[in-house]
Amino acid sequence: MEFWIIFTVAILAYLLYLLKIKNKIRKTKHNNIIELDDAMPASTDGVNMIDKEVYPVTNELGRPIIDKVTLRVIDKEVYPVTDEMGMPILDIFLGPIVETQPQVFSSAAYDDSLTEFSIVRGDTVEFQIDNESSTKLLPEINKKKGRWITHQENISVAGVTIEGGYFYFGGQLNTENLGDYYTRSSDPDPSLVNEALPIQPASRTYQDDSLDYWPSFFKLSPRCRGAYLNWLASARNDISTPIGYVFIYFYGLERRIFVDGKVEEKKSAGSGIKVSDEEYQSLFQEVIRLSVCYHEHEVFQHYACQLIEAMILTRPHLCSVNNESDYFASGQSLLFKFRLASAVNSGLPISGSLALAWIKYYAEYTLRTPARRCAEEFNLLFEKRYLESFSNGLFVKPNKSRLELQYFPASGSLRGLNIATPDLPDPVFLKSPVQKLMQIAEKCTDELEAYSRYLGKKETSRDDIEAVMLLPDDLINLNTDTVINKFRYWADEKISQHSGLALVSEFWTCLNKTAAEKINKKEAEFMQNVAQRAGYGIAPDLRHHFTKPDSEGYIVLFNVESGEVLLTSTEFSSVAVTLQLGVLISKADKLIDTSEREALNKIIDHDESISLTEKKSLHAYLIWLLNSPDSLSGLKVKVESLGISEKRAISQSIIAIAWADGKIDPSEIKLLEKIYLMLGLNNEAVTSDIHRLSILGNSSSTSILKEPGVKASFSLDAALLSQHESATKDVQSLLSTIFVEDDLTQSDKPSPSAQPVKGLDEAHNVLFLRLIEKERWERNEVAEICKNIGLLMGGAVEVINEWSYEQVDAPVLDDTDEIWVDLEIVEELKG
Repeated sequence: MEFWIIFTVAILAYLLYLLKIKNKIRKTKHNNIIELDDAMPASTDGVNMIDKEVYPVTNELGRPIIDKVTLRVIDKEVYPVTDEMGMPILDIFLGPIVETQPQVFSSAAYDDSLTEFSIVRGDTVEFQIDNESSTKLLPEINKKKGRWITHQENISVAGVTIEGGYFYFGGQLNTENLGDYYTRSSDPDPSLVNEALPIQPASRTYQDDSLDYWPSFFKLSPRCRGAYLNWLASARNDISTPIGYVFIYFYGLERRIFVDGKVEEKKSAGSGIKVSDEEYQSLFQEVIRLSVCYHEHEVFQHYACQLIEAMILTRPHLCSVNNESDYFASGQSLLFKFRLASAVNSGLPISGSLALAWIKYYAEYTLRTPARRCAEEFNLLFEKRYLESFSNGLFVKPNKSRLELQYFPASGSLRGLNIATPDLPDPVFLKSPVQKLMQIAEKCTDELEAYSRYLGKKETSRDDIEAVMLLPDDLINLNTDTVINKFRYWADEKISQHSGLALVSEFWTCLNKTAAEKINKKEAEFMQNVAQRAGYGIAPDLRHHFTKPDSEGYIVLFNVESGEVLLTSTEFSSVAVTLQLGVLISKADKLIDTSEREALNKIIDHDESISLTEKKSLHAYLIWLLNSPDSLSGLKVKVESLGISEKRAISQSIIAIAWADGKIDPSEIKLLEKIYLMLGLNNEAVTSDIHRLSILGNSSSTSILKEPGVKASFSLDAALLSQHESATKDVQSLLSTIFVEDDLTQSDKPSPSAQPVKGLDEAHNVLFLRLIEKERWERNEVAEICKNIGLLMGGAVEVINEWSYEQVDAPVLDDTDEIWVDLEIVEELKG
C-alpha cells in the first residue's frame, strides 16, 4: 500500500511538471511553426553555447531533423526551441544576430536548394529544411562509385594523405548481384570512406558517442571521421586507438576477402575485380598483423582469429600458420572443427592440440580456476599428460552428424557465409571421448592448484622462485626461461670451476631474492628444495647432515642424476660423524695438511657400504666442513643414531686422520679426548689407541688412509701422553656440560605452575619455560641455566626459535647483547 501511494504521488508530480513546461510553449498547427513565449528564459538547458554561437545537435549524417521552426531573438542572440524535456530540437549552426539586418546562413556541405534559412526583421527567425530521409540524399551528394584502394596506392582525403590502401573509397558501393553475401540494408557500407561527408581534423585517439558498438564511417561525427583518417594515415598499430576505428577498417577487409574475393562468382559473372592470390596472401598477413597488434581486445581478437581460420580454409594452398591451435578462438573455431572432423574421418588419432581444444570448448564442461588462471601452464601439462595416457593418441569413430562451417562476419553489412568443405562427420559434440579427456584435465588442474593459489595472491609473479617451486617438474624442465634454469646455469659454473663451493649470499642473488639475515629451519629447507627441484644436492643439508649453513658462510652444490634419491643409512651417518670430527682434529694445529685432506677423502671413497649418491653428498659436506668455522653442530643427533661398533670405528679413524700428517700435536690429543667422551667411550683409551697405532705402524686402520708403500712417521713421547692423560678429568667435566643432560638444580627448574609445551624435547622445554618467566635475561644467566640443563646456549636458543617459527612464523627469543623474550609471541605459543 505504501508503495502505491509513493508511486501515485510521483506520477502526479511529473504531470504537473509537464503542464508547467507546456504553458511556456505555444504551438500552432499552421506550417509547423513553433514560437517561444515571452516568458521563456534567455538561456535554455541543453543548448551548447560557444563564443555566443549556438551549435545544436545533428543527426547521424549531420542533417537537420525538422522542416520549419521559429526562433526567438533575445538580446540579439538566437536561441533554439526546446522540447517538453528541455532538449534542443534544432541541429544547424546559427550565429549571433547583428542589430536587425536581414542575414542568410547556409551549410556548405549540402545543396542550397535543400535548405533555406532567412532572418526576418524583428524578433523572429525562420528557416525551412527538406524533410526527406538523409540517407536517401547521399547519392545526390556523392554519386561517385566506391572502389578498393590497393596496397600500392596513395590517396588524399580531406587533406590527409593515406598510404598503404586496403579500404573502400567513394560515394556508394554496389550491393546488387551479391546474393546471400550482403544484407538488404539501405545504409552505406560501414567501411566506405566518403569524402563528401563533413570531416574535421582530430587525433586518432579522439572518440565520442558516434563511435558506438557497431561503428560505421557514415555515422561518425566529423571529428571522429578525421580521427579515423588519421589512423589510416599512420602505421595502423597504435594500441591506444579506439578499437571501433580498427573494426571499421576490418569490415573493409572482410568485404574484400569474401565479396570481391569469391573466385567462382567472379568467374561466372564476368564482372568486378578478382582478388589475386598475391593480394589474398597480402590481406592474410594484414589480418594476422592486426590480431597480434590488438590482441588485448578480446572481441576483436575473436573476429580476427575466425577470419584467419576462414581464409585458411577458403584458400588452403595460399594460407597457413605455424601453430594452428593459437587461432582456435572458441568452440565455434572453424579450423578446430575442420581438423577434428578430418582426423576422425581419416581414422587418425586425435593430436594433443586438438584434444586440448576439444576439452576447452566442450559445451558441457567448464575448466576450473587453476586451468583458466594458469592457461599456458595448463595447456603444456595437458598435452604431456595426454600423451602419457594415450601414447598413440585417442582414436574416435566417425559419427553420423555432418560438418557444416559458417563464418559470421563482424561487419553488420555482411551475412553469415557458408564455407565449402568435403563431406565429413562432425564429432565435436560426442560425449564418450570427451569424458576421457575430462579426467586428464582434472588431474592437470589438481597439479596446478597450489601454483594457482600463489598467483592469486597480490603482488605475485610467475617469475617468483616461490611460484616456480610449485610447478610440476615437467613444466619446470619445459620452460627454459624460468629462474630455476638460471639457477642451473649458475650451479653448473660453481661445480665446474669451484668444486660446488659458493657463498650463501650468491645463492639468494641468483634467485633474485634478498639474502636472509639468518638461516633458520625455514630458510634451510627452502634452499634444499630449490637445489633439489633444479636437480642438485646441497651441503650442508639439514635432513642428512643435521646442520645448517650460516648466512655469511658457504654452501656446496653437487649434481644429482634424474631419479636419484638420497636415502641416508647408518653407514652414511657414521662417515659423516667421522668427517666432522676428522676435520675438527685436522684444524686443531691451525693447519690442514694435504695428507689429512687425502685421508678424509679416502674415508668416503673406500667405504663400499654407502651408495654413489651418498658419497657425492659426503664429499660436498667435507668441502663445506673444510671451508667453514669449527662446529660441533648436529653431532649429538648423529651420534645418538650410532651403535657401539660404529662409534669405536670412528675413534680409530679420527686417530688415523690425526696421524696422517706424521705427527700428533698436544692440541689434537686434547681434542681426541673430548671426542671420545662425546662418543661415549673412555677418554683414557686415547693414549692406548695411539700407542697401539704407533706399535702397529702399518695397521689396517691406516692402510686405507695412506698410499701403498708410504709409511708415516710417528713421534710422540711418553711424557706428552702422560700429560694429556692427567687432564682427562678436566676434559670430561667440560664435555659433560655440552653433551650430557645432568639433573637440574632447583634454581633452574621452571615454576610448578608452568605447563610443558608440545614440539620441544624435555631439556629445551625446561629452558623455554624457565626463560618465559621474565622478559629480559643477561647472557651469562642464560648460559648458566643451559650449562645446568646440559645445553649449549647458542644452539638452544636457535632450536627454540625454530620451533617458534614452525608454530607462529616468528621467533620468540631475541639473541643480542641480552636475551629478550617476546611475551606476545609467548601468548600465541601458549594458545
